[in-house]
Amino acid sequence: MIIIPTILEKDFSLAEIKIKLIKDRCRWVQIDVIDGYYSPGKSFELELLNKIGKEIQNNLLDIHLMVKEPIKWIEKCNFVGANRVIGQVEMMSDVNEFVEKIKEAGLEVGLAFDTETEVINIPKETDLILLMGRKSGFQNADFDEKIYEKIKKLVKLRDNKKMDFKIGVDGGINEEIIKKLKIEGVDIAYCGGAIFNGMVNDNLEKLNYVSENL
Repeated sequence: MIIIPTILEKDFSLAEIKIKLIKDRCRWVQIDVIDGYYSPGKSFELELLNKIGKEIQNNLLDIHLMVKEPIKWIEKCNFVGANRVIGQVEMMSDVNEFVEKIKEAGLEVGLAFDTETEVINIPKETDLILLMGRKSGFQNADFDEKIYEKIKKLVKLRDNKKMDFKIGVDGGINEEIIKKLKIEGVDIAYCGGAIFNGMVNDNLEKLNYVSENL
């Protein structure tokens, strides 16, 4: 399992601080994008990432689009040098078209499912399924234990259909939850508060140790 920091900020200057704290310690960085339609509030303009483009040229960018019609954001994602683009299925008119267009752009593609959304109809070309551990957005909430049933179904589907997608979980994750997620077969744990609340280096060291040593 790998740990990927998630950054969700309304103010780019705050996001920039977080990126600089982890850019030399993490290969992947996830930038969360909210446009105010799917969830209240709005994150900083994605294009601002290019202000620090040279500083993160050795990192891989994972863009999580919590926006209306994520397919319309492909050009912006390419502009900032995204490596993987994940869209919330609840905001898509056509999931298959989203996957197709992202792959045509030469990027990895992920589909994100909110807490109450059933995971069905996964296109074979999908690289990642992202399960939200709590409701998407700026609001805080406890980790939703119902996610474990979703994980079991995904692992079974992946095995039975011989599919190659990775399974990621995002929201409300801590050290103890990471242990359970790894046991269940999760490949990626996306962490925000667990990394940035407190001493970042110490937090990353603890989380990586747990993810690598079960």
